[in-house]
Formats: sequence, C-alpha cells, structure tokens
Amino acid sequence: MSCPTLFGLEGIVADELRFGGKLTEVHAENGRVLFEGDEATLAWANLNLRCAERVLIRLGAFRAKSFDDLFEGVRALPWEQFIPRDGAFPVKGHSLDSVLHSVPDCQRIIKKAVVSRLEQAYHQSWFEETGAKYQIQFSIMHDTAELYLDTSGAGLHKRGYRANSNAAPLRETLAAAMVKLARWRGREAMTDPFCGSGTIAIEAAMIAQRRAPGLLRSFDAEKWTCFDSAVWQQAREDALGLVDAQAQFDISGSDIDPACVQLSMENARKAGVANTIRFTQADAVSRSYEEPGVLFANPPYGERLLDLQAAEKLYEALGKTLAGSPMKQYILCSDPLFERCFGRKADKRRKLYNGMIKCELHMYFKHSPRRSANSR
Repeated sequence: MSCPTLFGLEGIVADELRFGGKLTEVHAENGRVLFEGDEATLAWANLNLRCAERVLIRLGAFRAKSFDDLFEGVRALPWEQFIPRDGAFPVKGHSLDSVLHSVPDCQRIIKKAVVSRLEQAYHQSWFEETGAKYQIQFSIMHDTAELYLDTSGAGLHKRGYRANSNAAPLRETLAAAMVKLARWRGREAMTDPFCGSGTIAIEAAMIAQRRAPGLLRSFDAEKWTCFDSAVWQQAREDALGLVDAQAQFDISGSDIDPACVQLSMENARKAGVANTIRFTQADAVSRSYEEPGVLFANPPYGERLLDLQAAEKLYEALGKTLAGSPMKQYILCSDPLFERCFGRKADKRRKLYNGMIKCELHMYFKHSPRRSANSR
C-alpha cells in the first residue's frame, strides 16, 4: 500500500504507521510512504492517519516505454479481484520525465487494458459502471508505471468538520503535522493567534482527545464488495473506544476578524472538540504572551491575503510582541525574509508545503531574554 503525503511530512506519516499502526514494513520516500498490511490495516490507516493525503492499494509496477508496454502491463494486473461487474473505474494520474508523456492517451490505454482484463474475467463485453467507485490512479516516472486503487475517495485532509473555511485555509494534514512536530500532547497551554477557520486548534484538540481524524467521514473502500464491511465497522468501533471526549485542555485561538472566530467555533462544534477550545476576537500583535505554553501560527503570507510589504510589517510587529515570551513558537511562513522581519533566527527550520506553496516552519523553543525593539 502507499500513502501520498505533502512534501516534508513523509517521516511523520511513517511514524504514524509504525507506532500507531504497529507496522514494521514501512518505507518513506519522496512524497509518499509505502507499507504492507491487510484490509484491517487499510481501514485503520484511513480512519487514523492524521498527516497522509490518501491510502492507495499498489497493484503493480513495470517498465513502460511504449503504449503496448503500458497496455500489457496493466492487463496483467488482477483487477477482477477488486472491481465487480458493475463497478465504476475512472482513471487519472500523471507522467513525468517519461516517453509516454500524454496523460489523456495514458488514461485511454489504461482504461482499455482494464476493460480487456475484466472482459476475460466476467465474459461480458460491456460494463455499465453503475456501482461503487474504484478510482484507478497511475504514476509514470522515468518510464516506470505504477498502478493503484484509491481507497479513500476524498483526500484524507477532508475530515468532515470544515464545510466552510476562511479565504486562505491551512490544510488539516499540515496543521496536524505542525502539532506533531512540536510534540504537543496537551500538557502545556497552546494558542493560535491567527486561527482563521480554527484548523490548528481543532487538530490539536483531536490529537489530545485521541479522536481519530476520519470518524466524521466515509471512504470509498467501505462500499467495495471485495472487502468485509465488518472490518470497517470494527475499525470505527476501535477508534471510538479510544476517544476521551470529556478530557479538558488549555487550547485557545484568536483572530482579528470576528467572522473567523465564529467560523472557528462552528468548526470546533462539528469536530466534537468545542468543549476544550476557546476562540476570541483579538489582534495577534496586541495580545499578551507572558505565560508559558506553545504558540502555533500560520500568519498571512502576502501572496495570498496581504501584499508582501504589509505581511512583512506584520511579521516585524509580531516579532516585537513575542520577543522574550516564554512560549515556544512554531510559525509557518513562505517568505524567505521572515526571520529578518521577525527579528530572530529560528532554533530550527523545517521545509513544508501548504498545498502548492513552499513554506518553512520556523521553530523557536530556546528561551531568550526580552530585548528592546532598538536592539535589532
């Protein structure tokens, strides 16, 4: 099996599989994590992985330097073990640095090869495709084709609690990764002064309450006839049994926009964690940060909500406000000049992607004495 990830999150997803899923055959690669398991593992992964984008069944890989190679390689795979007579099997994928560079042509050949295999297996020449969806994905890189079935459906970052969001939402999988990188487990107070739609605070609360991120949604493979529905039901019951819904933690978020505060409160209610998060209206640079704890922030990047000059003035003001604060600070930003504006070099940095935007997570966890604004 394979889990695609945002770049920079491969190691986190691998650890989730090793420690949460108790798996041993786990291998992290650029943009994905490969692992082995059965149907129960697949159900567990969809429900519980916080930082992966999807869970795919990897059917096979082979060299494909011609359309004949692609057709024969795809037709040799055991599609009938998964796709029933009435199954819908759309095809999508990508090709990079390969002779077979036309994605539409590759889609057509792959579809034709799967139909040929199913015709032979089911002794029929036409498929209505009126049943459940068995999404076929392909990747062709350096003339090697890999074929998958997508068991998740909608991406795993779509938890089900955020039907609406602010203008520049942070992907849920990345928000969860920020919390995991800080090793926050609920023992310290945490705050997000740019809460937006509340994603970081909500993901933190879900982690602290051991609430599986997939409990509010369904997955395509739950409808597949090749799998036992009882396995999925058991995985959900196991995940529900771990939730500590009454556990209270010191989690807060604020935003200068009252509409964002209301949106965050509504999303927290949908996620089932409203009992442990406080959202208020406040200006991030005017708040007090005198108490110990952990601060997570995804301030405007300039390329999305503010022009770059205004964003950099905000980083400078935030840096002055946070100077000397005892809080550990984890700030996600795409501006390469962030540290200069903020006034301090990070103790550690991590390259991450917020969707297609290349960012760095600036981590400040070593306490430094308060400095005046004139010292910069």
